[in-house]
Amino acid sequence: MQRYLSRSEVAKLIGVKPDSLGRYKLPDPDAMIGSIKGWLPETIEQWHVARPGRGNWKVKNG
Repeated sequence: MQRYLSRSEVAKLIGVKPDSLGRYKLPDPDAMIGSIKGWLPETIEQWHVARPGRGNWKVKNG
């Protein structure tokens, strides 16, 4: 059986509070049950690694 992540599980996976998800352009959901959206873990992991601006806050040496 396929397991889909809820918004709160997506927030936990990427390390933010659920209320903060409104600031992000999440990928299209992999499933919809009524108005409830669900994402596959790999969908969120791929999006999170590739999203623009990620990691640009680190100070570079040299």
